[in-house]
Amino acid sequence: MSSQPERSANHLTLALPKGRILEDAISLLSRAGLPITMPEASRALRHEFPGVTVLELRNQDVPVYVDLGVADAGIVGKDVLIESGRAVYEPVDLRFAPCHLSLIREVGASGPIHRVGTKYPHVARQYLAEKGIPAEIVKLNGNIELATLTGLADAVIDLVQTGGTLRANNLQEVDVLFHSSARLIVNRAALKLRRERLRPLIARLRELVREES
Repeated sequence: MSSQPERSANHLTLALPKGRILEDAISLLSRAGLPITMPEASRALRHEFPGVTVLELRNQDVPVYVDLGVADAGIVGKDVLIESGRAVYEPVDLRFAPCHLSLIREVGASGPIHRVGTKYPHVARQYLAEKGIPAEIVKLNGNIELATLTGLADAVIDLVQTGGTLRANNLQEVDVLFHSSARLIVNRAALKLRRERLRPLIARLRELVREES
């Protein structure tokens, strides 16, 4: 394992996800007082600002980088955080990127569920066990709804935002597992080592969320 460079107690490394959350995350962090801006279009994955390093990662990798201490803090959807099972501190619900995770079937579908397609296998396994449904779980990565339309699965467990995709494909939500939104997550050791930067940031983000709610 490669060693990490030494960082001062005043320097923060943040893990932020590519895609729909990134722009809102950077806007909110900037309003909270961090000197960061939206990265210019490039292939760079690490962006340096005064006293702050931003790592641009895939959603699923954000909790890993924070939990293992490569990043001090990060922003990620609650759905990804639960699926990861990582032991990070979650001090603020940032309340943007709202959605919910649901069990989905074709409209009018009946009968037992033998196979479920999802990109959330750990969450799905726990949910099915709680419901007493002995279904096989198939891990998929994209266009999850297609699994029901092709007969690959009797149902899928996937995120729902507006429900437009479901309506367009004759699908319906059968049950909602939980609601999700973007969360600030913090490495537990960093909360002590970099408390002079992290605690004011957490407090300011809480203020901004309250002001906008």
